[in-house]
Amino acid sequence: MTFKTLRKLFLLVIPCCFALAQPDGFTALFNGKNLEGWWGLGTENPATWMNLRERELNKKMQDSLADIKKHWHVENGELVNDGKGLYLTTEKNFRNFELLLEYKTVPLADSGIYLRGMPQVQIWDTTEAGGKWRFGAEHGSGGLWNNRPKEGWKPLIYADKPFGEWNHFRITMSEDRVTVFLNKKLVVDNAPMINYWAKKGPLVAKGPIQLQTHGGEIRWKDIFIKELE
Repeated sequence: MTFKTLRKLFLLVIPCCFALAQPDGFTALFNGKNLEGWWGLGTENPATWMNLRERELNKKMQDSLADIKKHWHVENGELVNDGKGLYLTTEKNFRNFELLLEYKTVPLADSGIYLRGMPQVQIWDTTEAGGKWRFGAEHGSGGLWNNRPKEGWKPLIYADKPFGEWNHFRITMSEDRVTVFLNKKLVVDNAPMINYWAKKGPLVAKGPIQLQTHGGEIRWKDIFIKELE
């Protein structure tokens, strides 16, 4: 067997060996192979596009895939985005849930996780060189940044790992309340999430999970969700 053949086999086996086993009671949102189950959205009020007629919504979803395929791909069992384009969005909408995922990113990147289509659990370059300290980046990732200046926008503790290392989120959403653990540290404690488009209005009852990206490459893996009563 040639070295080239051995290398191909090694690369095929690596994702399987090191992927996190699916936790009991959870469903995988990413199958580790392709973008099945996802489409593309920007920062859009879910109350608007959810009211489209079925035919119009299907067209919107289908049209988004051209942009998604341009900026997203799967590599060694990881979702990879080049820091541009629409945000990867679940086809399914969720109400109350527990979400697990891992990510790693690069300097100057700015990202986040939209819950029910609502921005966002913040991910960013927390160094002074990243240029976002004036927005609160020095406090770390994991806060509900668009709650600013209300409860939950600033993480309770700095929990980010250095660039190049994987970070782990455990996020629970129950009605409008959100709790976030980043790398096993509590950073948001049961804070009410503010409706980005109607500050005093309620959140939508159900919405998608969105992986927001801009400014630099970000990788995601081991994305699991458990729907709660």
